[in-house]
Amino acid sequence: MAHIMTLGAAVAAVLQDGDTVAIEGFTHLIPHAAAHEAIRQGRRDLTLVRMTPDIVYDQMIGMGCARKLVFSWGGNPGVGSLHRFRDAIENGWPHRLELEEHAHAAMANAYAAGAANLPFAVFRGYLGVDLPKVNPNIRRVACPFTGEELAAVPALRPDVTIIHALRADRDGNVLIEGILGVQKEAVLAAKRVLVTVEEVVDDLGPRSPNAVVLPTWTVTAIAEVPGGAYPSYAQGYYARDNAFYLGWDKIARDRDTFLAWMKANVLEQGPEVFAAHRARLAVAA
Repeated sequence: MAHIMTLGAAVAAVLQDGDTVAIEGFTHLIPHAAAHEAIRQGRRDLTLVRMTPDIVYDQMIGMGCARKLVFSWGGNPGVGSLHRFRDAIENGWPHRLELEEHAHAAMANAYAAGAANLPFAVFRGYLGVDLPKVNPNIRRVACPFTGEELAAVPALRPDVTIIHALRADRDGNVLIEGILGVQKEAVLAAKRVLVTVEEVVDDLGPRSPNAVVLPTWTVTAIAEVPGGAYPSYAQGYYARDNAFYLGWDKIARDRDTFLAWMKANVLEQGPEVFAAHRARLAVAA
């Protein structure tokens, strides 16, 4: 059963140095507040897993949290490169970063395999591409029934999955609505799960046909963090801050500028700052 905790206590309870952690959210509901808390707590030697690493992982890489990145696309969406990610790869700053690159289809299938407690994922893919030349975890297997050759990758079974959602009830059931990525699969594949939410409510209330409800037994800890997905968005609560993504490009290009920004906006701030972002970007539900 999920326990409702403060963000600091929740991160301390689920995330340890050396863990493999998936911080998921596809454009929508990216858990920035939880990532900031991991940075403040000084987590190190993490294997970061994410289908689309963007600003949240640029910050964690630049602050020295990551040892390895397992991913299927990396960039500042709609803007360009992740400069802290590039600096780690090209110059080893703040230290070297191992890479394991996949296609989106491989990551999605690997999460689904992990959620099903299977050792690997099998799918049609990786034909006529170069990724298998640089990633030894991409293999080929023959179907035992038809002989068709298929792609295979190891299942993703994170130690920890962290996501952001809209609401949780007091029993620890979690509601997600709007654009979904692989949050459900990443949660079910993980050993421990932290969900930050916009609000904790007595009842989850009416929901749309595409809503996902994660039952309390799938979640380890819940933290109420209004605005916790900023600068991404939370459907019905606040909009995406497109200006932030544009501004990040300049902030992240220079090491000293990046470190100064992180000191002022992450290390010296707590999760309460996200509520102010939410109020500024709030839209009608």
